[in-house]
Amino acid sequence: MHSIKLHYPINNLDGKLLLPAGSELNDDTIRGLLAASGPVSLKTYPLMNHGSIKYDLVDILKTTPYNIIFSESDCFSEIIDVMKSIKFVAPVLDVLDFFKHHDMPTYRHMLTIFVLTILIARDLVPNYRKRVSEIAYGPTHDFGKICVPLDIIKKELPLTRDELHHLQHHTIAGYVLLSYYFRDPKSIAAQVARDHHERMNASGYPRGIKQQDLMVEIVAVCDVYDALISARPYRPVSYDNRTALDVLTTMAEKGEVGWRVVKSLIAHNRISKPKHGEMVASQKKRGTPPLDNLYGKLSE
Repeated sequence: MHSIKLHYPINNLDGKLLLPAGSELNDDTIRGLLAASGPVSLKTYPLMNHGSIKYDLVDILKTTPYNIIFSESDCFSEIIDVMKSIKFVAPVLDVLDFFKHHDMPTYRHMLTIFVLTILIARDLVPNYRKRVSEIAYGPTHDFGKICVPLDIIKKELPLTRDELHHLQHHTIAGYVLLSYYFRDPKSIAAQVARDHHERMNASGYPRGIKQQDLMVEIVAVCDVYDALISARPYRPVSYDNRTALDVLTTMAEKGEVGWRVVKSLIAHNRISKPKHGEMVASQKKRGTPPLDNLYGKLSE
């Protein structure tokens, strides 16, 4: 990995400083961090037995449009069965608990992306249960947001440029934290946390690389979709489902994400449940973005 300069510190869940601001993050830095910290013993627990997560997930999947997306009973049962079979490391549950008490939208988003990722992977990834289990140390794609101040995450006004950079820091922070907890910087969980805002045409962040891993791409598309249709502090209302799907088809047209993932998501949005490989995505953009949406707008 090419060096990235950290503009903000990275602390673990106990507040211990792992890397200070100004550090150069590269392969040698990660190896040094793991060597200096020694072994980390992690207990694992079934996600569905933790707190109210099982009931919270059921509530999420009853809401529109997820009640349509997960309307096939066989598919829904299989996904729940997959989730029950996977154990999760304690730090992931700690992060979920933190956001449940301090920022419910982030908590719901992390859970939703995990179950939505399983659904799309079921369509597109051979031996998807194994691949899902590799990323399923938990709903980890936004794990690094634990290193972003809550007042930035929950801000209703336009972000300053520094606040935007601090928010984007969650990708690198998630990569470092998951590498630290799992003792493996090459784990798919760490790579998903780092690269889920990268794009296939290299237009994303934090490294501006061409994203080529299908599992990361699935998480990236699901991340955009749920962020659009869910409540966010920077806009008065969410995107309607039609407009959110228009955004994703536009991203596919630009080469930012792949058509296979977008078509799979659109197919699950249709009541008729067409096969994703045979589905034709509409090129017409009929949706209207919500007014007063502050996403992407910076404070002077």
